[in-house]
Amino acid sequence: MARTWRVVALGAFILVLAAACTAGAPATSSEFRNIGNNLGDSAAKGAAPAGIPSTAVGTTTDNGIPTLVTNPNRSLILTANVSMKTQDPWATADKARAIASGLGGDILAMSQTGQGENRSALITLRVPSDRFDEALRQLKLLDGEVLTSNVDAKDVTDQFTDLQARLVAKQAEEQRYLQLFPQAKTVDETLKIDAALGNVRVQIEQLQGQLNLIKNRTEFSTITMSIAPIVTVPTTTTGAWDPSVTFAKAIAALSVFFKFAADLAIWLLVFGWIPLIALAIALAATRMRRPGVTAPTS
Repeated sequence: MARTWRVVALGAFILVLAAACTAGAPATSSEFRNIGNNLGDSAAKGAAPAGIPSTAVGTTTDNGIPTLVTNPNRSLILTANVSMKTQDPWATADKARAIASGLGGDILAMSQTGQGENRSALITLRVPSDRFDEALRQLKLLDGEVLTSNVDAKDVTDQFTDLQARLVAKQAEEQRYLQLFPQAKTVDETLKIDAALGNVRVQIEQLQGQLNLIKNRTEFSTITMSIAPIVTVPTTTTGAWDPSVTFAKAIAALSVFFKFAADLAIWLLVFGWIPLIALAIALAATRMRRPGVTAPTS
């Protein structure tokens, strides 16, 4: 009986030793080849972090300016276009820039053209998305008349979530390659790991750049304003008789008459000799055709 227990104990010890040796074995070359794909598949199945909140589920109108009703569970790129008329478009553009600066935004572009009453301006502003509606309201309060306005919302929630999931997968793959470095036994395995690691890091930088771009566009909204001048049309008033107006019209008519008379005199001076020559020729021809008269005899 004691001998049987010794045999069983010895067999258990051998099994434990074999399992420990198997667990401590270094990674094989096939593992080096397949590690990237396995990690990418497993990470892609995981849940990605939530996107940047802010998206529209509807719109309302506030005195001609559309405003968004937002849902905090979505990611949105907000843009607005406003067209208006003011007495001084340049001054209005400067006030709009001050509004954006006061709300924590800045100016992306501004163009001021024309002179005098024909001035116009085109300005593009960037404001924080959580101050978007407030910026529109303040711009609406500027002196002038709003002609057209529209607000556009582009939902990028799915795109942002997909980029985050891909970034998490690539970061996990990078960590796995870093763990494989000490286990490489040959120069060839080391070079393969280094090349794969460099490729993964390039992809990580690209994904991070796309995420930063989307994040910046969702955190800041763009408002473009087109400002035209208000053209005042002169109106004619009808009322009592005004002698000064009649005198001015008479002077204008007299100047036209003198101009016409001067033009006629110039034309006669230049071309008046032509009919005189024609008349002289006609008289000479008439005299040549008239028969002579004979004197009477006694």
